[in-house]
Amino acid sequence: MADQTAIVPRIVQLSIEVDGAFKVFAGDFDIKARGHKTADGQENSCEVTISNLTKADRDYILTETSPFLANRRSPKKMLVEAGRSTTGLTRLFIGDIMTSQISQPPDIGLTLRFQTAAHRKYQIIGKSGLPSQSLSSLAAGVASDLGLNLKFEAADKSVANYTHNGSVLGQVDTLGDAGAVDAFVDDDILVVKDRGAPLKNRVQIVNKDTGMIGVPEFTERGLKVKTLIDAPMVLGGSIQVSSTLNPAVNGTYTVFSLEFDVATREQPFYFIAEAGRAGQIVRQKHGRR
Repeated sequence: MADQTAIVPRIVQLSIEVDGAFKVFAGDFDIKARGHKTADGQENSCEVTISNLTKADRDYILTETSPFLANRRSPKKMLVEAGRSTTGLTRLFIGDIMTSQISQPPDIGLTLRFQTAAHRKYQIIGKSGLPSQSLSSLAAGVASDLGLNLKFEAADKSVANYTHNGSVLGQVDTLGDAGAVDAFVDDDILVVKDRGAPLKNRVQIVNKDTGMIGVPEFTERGLKVKTLIDAPMVLGGSIQVSSTLNPAVNGTYTVFSLEFDVATREQPFYFIAEAGRAGQIVRQKHGRR
């Protein structure tokens, strides 16, 4: 699979909010992007380096992401997509730009770091639910506070005396604990699902014919597997792994950690997924400042 797709032109596309609208950078730009998503309340993060920007675009991005800017809490969005000329683009990450740094000449580039819904962690909120309130209604309220769409796939239940005092983004952890569910932000979506259960209708076949790289391996929390971007993966989704060299790993898993590494002019163009057996509860609490 890797040899067959190597001759098909790859695309890495970066869209940055410039002057209130997304401006697309693709084609001749030298773009590198690495990101990491987890199916818990931790902010997902990504780092992008792009060269050959115009001076006007560089100056705007550097100015608008300055820590000394008065309206720094107004988010500046960035979107990363990747794919091939024959199959189109897959969205890898969308989030708020947190920092930007310019490199030294002659190859002037910008390195930008961004996170999902990051500007909401600077906003403080106090909320108290009803004596008894459905989990789905609580999730809808959290999604609204975060400005996100809601994907609710958990068994609905009543939650008593829900309370949260802290950052708006911190509600994701509180919601997950209150409902004993997996609650996490994936790009512009708040996902709420039963713990350890895969998302519905999101199954990806992973084998040597669909872009699997190397041999999958067991970890303390399940399975780790590397694939080309050609096999799109979804955080919280299901993967069906089949390996001829290590058949012990064969089976169905739920993705709880997803990394990507892509570049226009270098070798990386893949996902690294960590997953637990379908139905296995994998908790990776990181806490929030």
